[in-house]
Amino acid sequence: MINIFVYGLDQFVVGDVSRELTPLVAKLYEVEEDEVNFIAPNDMVFHNGVEQTSWRVIMEVRAPEEFDKFQNQAKDLLMHFISGVAVHVEVTFIYYGYHDHFVKLNPEYPHYLTEEDREEDEVYSEEMEEGEEDDQIYTGDMFAGLGDDDFKKH
Repeated sequence: MINIFVYGLDQFVVGDVSRELTPLVAKLYEVEEDEVNFIAPNDMVFHNGVEQTSWRVIMEVRAPEEFDKFQNQAKDLLMHFISGVAVHVEVTFIYYGYHDHFVKLNPEYPHYLTEEDREEDEVYSEEMEEGEEDDQIYTGDMFAGLGDDDFKKH
């Protein structure tokens, strides 16, 4: 399993970049695409009190120790792609032994969700149940039509 943690970059940007990078990383490491994950924590990078998101991106690649032979090519590939959405990029490789990694997959469900699964979920969540309309947040101008006489001074 190759897990790539991306710090200091918007999560949706990481999602978009991962679409392009996943097959390339899998090919480079000679593994199936199911063995590659991108993780985008809800975080920001700070330096000296100043937020650095998309200015300085820090990545950690966590992979089995036998994949260290691909490190230079992986560094070049990741830095090339992330440099297209960030100013500065750094990558650290962290290796582990197979005896240090465990996975439990539920055989009743697919290994990963697909775009089609996500679209079905979005359609379902957009359907409103009876009575839910009253629970919706009003985003219009709540003061429209009110004049100064409508407000009482205390």
